[in-house]
Amino acid sequence: MTTIMKVSYNWLQSFYKKKLPNPEELADLLTMHSFETEVAGTMGKDHILDIDVLPNRAHDCLSHWGIAGEISALLKIPFNPEDYSKKINQTEESANDIVKVDVRDKNDCLRYTARAILDVKVGPSPDWIQKRLRTCGLRPINNIVDITNYAMLETGQPLHAFDADKLKGQTIIVRRAKKGEKIVSLDKEKYSLDPNILVIADRENPIGIAGIKGGEGPEIDKKTKRVILEAANFSPQLTRKASQQLKLRTDASWRFENEISPGLTEVGIDMASALIQEHANGKVAKGRVDLYPIKQKTKTIKLNPEKVRKLLGVNISDREIKVILERLRFVLHVSGSMFQVVTPFWRLDVNIEEDLIEEIGRIYGFEKIPSKLPEATLIPSERNEDLVCQNKVREILTHLGFSEAYNYSFIPDNGSVKLLNPLSQEQKYLRPSLIPNLLKNISRNKRFFDQVRLFEIGRVFEKDGKKIKEMKKIAAVLFPDDFYRLKGIIDTLLNRLRISDIWYDDEFEDKDDLKKAEIKVGNDLIGWVGDNAFELDFSKLVQLATEERAYLPPSKYPAIVRDIAVLVDPGTKVVQVLNLINSSGGPLVKDIDLFDIYEGEKIPDGRKNLAFHIIFQSDKKTLTDIEVNKLQDKIIKSLEQEGWEVRKQNAKS
Repeated sequence: MTTIMKVSYNWLQSFYKKKLPNPEELADLLTMHSFETEVAGTMGKDHILDIDVLPNRAHDCLSHWGIAGEISALLKIPFNPEDYSKKINQTEESANDIVKVDVRDKNDCLRYTARAILDVKVGPSPDWIQKRLRTCGLRPINNIVDITNYAMLETGQPLHAFDADKLKGQTIIVRRAKKGEKIVSLDKEKYSLDPNILVIADRENPIGIAGIKGGEGPEIDKKTKRVILEAANFSPQLTRKASQQLKLRTDASWRFENEISPGLTEVGIDMASALIQEHANGKVAKGRVDLYPIKQKTKTIKLNPEKVRKLLGVNISDREIKVILERLRFVLHVSGSMFQVVTPFWRLDVNIEEDLIEEIGRIYGFEKIPSKLPEATLIPSERNEDLVCQNKVREILTHLGFSEAYNYSFIPDNGSVKLLNPLSQEQKYLRPSLIPNLLKNISRNKRFFDQVRLFEIGRVFEKDGKKIKEMKKIAAVLFPDDFYRLKGIIDTLLNRLRISDIWYDDEFEDKDDLKKAEIKVGNDLIGWVGDNAFELDFSKLVQLATEERAYLPPSKYPAIVRDIAVLVDPGTKVVQVLNLINSSGGPLVKDIDLFDIYEGEKIPDGRKNLAFHIIFQSDKKTLTDIEVNKLQDKIIKSLEQEGWEVRKQNAKS
């Protein structure tokens, strides 16, 4: 069942004394004002309009009355639905003496209204009713059933008729189905029920699937003399679930699923009763059986005309606002400069001031509102340095062949922050470092790839006394292990972030026999690098990174490179050697690069060999080999005075 409703053009015309526009013009008018409409064909001398009713208007516009009300507002012609309750001639016998109603759960059935009609004569319905039903896609059956369908199509309220003499115990019960219960519908289909489905039952068996389909048993036939009419308001959610579960969609379920007002039950049942009285010679019993425990409240909404003008962007007068809302059958009371607007009971979609303004704009005509650029002061958002740096780091590492990983913030052990309610034993602690999870990623991936490069930006956690310290880190791992390649990646990353004065303070961790060096900028420690991983303090990167470029013109004179290897004690730091080379070489030493650290059997006394490139260059002249050799000798002498052994040297230019 779609949201397309078939509407009879002649039926709509019957509500007005004034001639309506032709079907095509009427379809265009409705389309312009929120209802996609087309003329779908003809049925005899009648035209069929296919109207796509959007869910927000299904509460009231899945009916000829609802569409007629819209046309009335758009064309400024009066529409006053007939009050069928005034046409009913009631007998002395009371409906309450003929049928009892028991609703087990007020949330399943918000309202249940019943009327009793006596001495009916079942037969064919009048031709005009049959023609209109066929136009709207329904098959005529008999006058009683046809009138219930006709009243539904006119008012939007589904109805059902029972033979009162076939009801066991003269009682209607609205309850959940019992597990294993079955029902045979009016079209002879058998359905298995369960407690998720709401049923209409008598004292013995289910006699209908509430809001969806009637069942065999108390159906109307030629022998029926007494009719019980049902007009109820069933839970939209319950109806939708039952309809989906049973794979059964009907005109009634379509309306209940989209939610209709409980106020429609008396409107629909009075219309059907009056028509049965007229076209089936029925006598309507006095009163209604009406179970309505939680009555629908009248909604009153404050409306500020100035806000209407401001929001719509048009200078619409107070009087025009009032006229439009009254054409839509809202009731207005003036309170100072404000309107107090009382919504009709069938407009469940109007709840706030903006809803009213939308209605005013829709009827006024959105096409009449001139297009103009909004006027506002645009304030640029504050630059988020953390986010800028984060995106820059991602870009640099991705271009260097790394893939970004996203891991949980939990680890199974070795954390200082323990969770009170861990999800599992593998997630007991908050991670103090990004490295453990990245190494797990490497372990899982290296079986399938010869080379794996991963990085992650995330939060780590440590206990600081009783407080929990949260820090943001950037970490990367590499397979296969390559300390010097990783060091080069760090240099590239920091250089592209415009961070200078980088140096490495090396140390050896005996327990793992792995190289590990602290990464420093000036005297500030920003992280560490090991054989296959590095981790940096992201907040410090944000502080140190800059987009400023200090331009230093390159020397126009060539550089000369000398290599030097120094044999030092195991505890000697690289920075100590670097500092000594710098100080003894003077300003002509432009750069020093550590390109190798070696320990092994060929190195005596457990010492280590450090190999450097030393770059000599002047900004004023071309250096000669004699000048560079003197500086190199001075550096070697300074190193030897520290007790270190200079092993070899090579010249390059």
